[in-house]
Amino acid sequence: MVGIAVALTFGFRAVTRDDTPPPAADVVAAPAPARSQPAGPSDPVGTATPLPEPMKGVHVTLPFAALPDKVDEFISLKSAGLNTLQIDIKDEEGRIAFAPEASPLAERIGAVGNFYDPIELVDKIHRAGLYVVGRIVVFQDPILADARPKLSIKRRGGGNWQTFSGLGWTNPYNETVWQYNVEVAEAAAKAGFDEIMFDYIRFPTDGEEAAAVYPGKRPEAKAETIARFLAYAKRRLDPIGVKVGAALFGLAATRNIGIGQAPRKMARHLDIVHPMVYPQGYGAGECNIDNPVESPGRIVNCSLQDYRQTLSGRDVTIIPWLQDYGGYTIDDIRAQVAAAERWQTGGYLLWNGASVYTPGALDIR
Repeated sequence: MVGIAVALTFGFRAVTRDDTPPPAADVVAAPAPARSQPAGPSDPVGTATPLPEPMKGVHVTLPFAALPDKVDEFISLKSAGLNTLQIDIKDEEGRIAFAPEASPLAERIGAVGNFYDPIELVDKIHRAGLYVVGRIVVFQDPILADARPKLSIKRRGGGNWQTFSGLGWTNPYNETVWQYNVEVAEAAAKAGFDEIMFDYIRFPTDGEEAAAVYPGKRPEAKAETIARFLAYAKRRLDPIGVKVGAALFGLAATRNIGIGQAPRKMARHLDIVHPMVYPQGYGAGECNIDNPVESPGRIVNCSLQDYRQTLSGRDVTIIPWLQDYGGYTIDDIRAQVAAAERWQTGGYLLWNGASVYTPGALDIR
C-alpha cells in the first residue's frame, strides 16, 4: 500500500521503451572479501559465503525466523531453487532479533525480542549451503522514537511526528540514530551474516510532510544525508568483511522523489543495490503502461533498464526485489524474472510480507 501511495504521490513518467538488447554488463559484483580476524570471543571463524550466481531468495520475518521448524521449511526450498535467505534483524516495528552486545540502549528501551541466536541461526543456514542476507529497517523505528524523543522526527507544534498509521520515525540527521543502527549491523556481521541490507534507508513517504520538523537539519540535500549515513556504515562494516546492500524504490532511478534516495550517490558506498520493482508500486502511465500491475514483466523491464543506465560504471551488483503477493501467479513471477535476466542482474529476491511464496517461483529458468 505504501508503494501505491508513493506512485500516486510522485506521479508518473510517460516514456517509451524499445526492444534493443541490454548494454554489455558494466555493473559488476565486487569480489567477496574474506572475513577479518574476529573482534571478540563469540565471533565466528571463517570466510564470507560467495555471492550466489544468480541469487534466488526470499524474505523471512522475525516471527518465522524464531521458529526452527519454519526455518527448516525455508531451507528445504533449496530443492526448489533457493540459495539465499533474507532474515530480518531489525524490522518495521523497531524490534531487534537479538541483543547486540555493543548497544545496551537496545535492551534498555525494550527493542530486543530475543527471536533467535544469530550465530546458531546463520551457522545452520550456512551448513545447508545458503547465503544469508540480514535486513535492518533503519529510520522507521517507533520503539526508539518513542523511548528517546530527542532522536525522533518532531511534529510542528510539539510531540513526535508519526506516519498516518501512527508509526514513529527517527531523525535521519541524528548521528546517534546512525550509531544505533550500525551497532546492530556490526553485531550481525560478526555473527556471520554475509550481507547487511539496509531498508527504509530514506526520509518518510507516509505522513504529513509539512508537519515534520528535523532537529539538527543540515543545509544539504536529503540525498547527501542518506549517502553520508551509508558512507559511515560502510567504513564500520568493511573491516568485518560483510557485504553492504540497500533497498531502494524503483522510481528512484529516474527522478528525485523527495525521500533522499539517489541510486548513483548511494552506490558509492554499497556492494549491492536492491531495487524494489514491485509492479504494485507504480502508478498508471508509468513507462507508458496503463496498468503496471497487469503488466509485471514490462514494468520490471522498464525499471531495471533505468537502474542499469543510472548505475552505469558503478562497481555494484543489482539484485531486485520482485513481487510475490497481490494474487500474482507463477506466470506473473516468471515475467518479472525474465526481465531481471534480460538486464543481467545478479538474481532476485521475492517479497511477500507474510513470507508465503508461490510454488516454483525459485526454480524459473
